[in-house]
Amino acid sequence: MFSDYIPVFVQLAVALFFGVAALLTSIILGQKGRLNKAKDSAYECGMISEGSITPRFSVKFYLVAMLFILFDIELIFMYTWAVSFQDLLGQNLSGIPNGIFWGMIWFLALFIVGEIYCLKKGAFDWK
Repeated sequence: MFSDYIPVFVQLAVALFFGVAALLTSIILGQKGRLNKAKDSAYECGMISEGSITPRFSVKFYLVAMLFILFDIELIFMYTWAVSFQDLLGQNLSGIPNGIFWGMIWFLALFIVGEIYCLKKGAFDWK
């Protein structure tokens, strides 16, 4: 049983050795640079940077990003469910597999409740 994992351990050891060797070689042979304000500043096409380094993002941006993640996860679950459901229909001659069908109905019900919540909070207003 342990002999099955030997190639994995060898690959991990080689990867770890390569990473450490590359970092040490860079530290030993690399140029020692002096830090100053001009080198540490962001390069903006030759213009002197003014104002804050990090711009302020609207909360709406993060809300849209989280909604995208939720829709993406929903799509992944529904696609895999559809593929598995069709395979199980071919194997089960008595009809629809109850656990898989009602599990997806429960998932869709929770998702619709989440969509209604986002709709009431105004997350879908694209102003």
